[in-house]
Amino acid sequence: MEALDLAQLIALAAVLGFASGIRLYAVLLVVGLVGYAGWVDLPPGLAILQHPWVLGAAAAMVLVEFVADKIPGVDTVWDALQTFIRIPAGAALAAGVLGGLDGAAWTTVAAILGGSLAATSHFTKAGTRAAANTSPEPFSNLGLSVAEDLSTLGLLWLVLTYPLVALAVVVVMVGLAAWLLPRIFRFIIRIGRRLFGTGSDVPGASR
Repeated sequence: MEALDLAQLIALAAVLGFASGIRLYAVLLVVGLVGYAGWVDLPPGLAILQHPWVLGAAAAMVLVEFVADKIPGVDTVWDALQTFIRIPAGAALAAGVLGGLDGAAWTTVAAILGGSLAATSHFTKAGTRAAANTSPEPFSNLGLSVAEDLSTLGLLWLVLTYPLVALAVVVVMVGLAAWLLPRIFRFIIRIGRRLFGTGSDVPGASR
């Protein structure tokens, strides 16, 4: 396969950053597998993902996350713990995509982009799942989890086949997240007020 051009590399960095905030270990596994199989000529900064030990570790964590993410309550705890992993990993993956370009500026810009996108998708995912866990039925939680699985795989397929289309999809999803996040957190604050007190000192909680 021919090497990716700059626009395609930027698209790959953006998608890997964003998808890492949702399903980091699936991203590591899928990218590593397509590189190992020779379907994609990975940038040098991502070549480590092709190592058999890395693939094995990623596969094991995919299984753990698949189970944890389907159990109401456990998924919220898992998301809280993954806050300290997904965001820096998203930054590292994006930096790995553009790290082969001349100049440290590209690596720094990519890390900022990847980390920001991972944070956006992670907090949207975590907030949505926490809100869904306030419902007594388990189906909304399961449905959201499956949707996250499919959207991550879909984004990865898209960026490996139509990278600029994938970049456009990420831009739309970031816009949706920007609209959704304040509403999610206001909902969670209202639930917290009902459970633990009035919480009237929380700015914007009553809106």
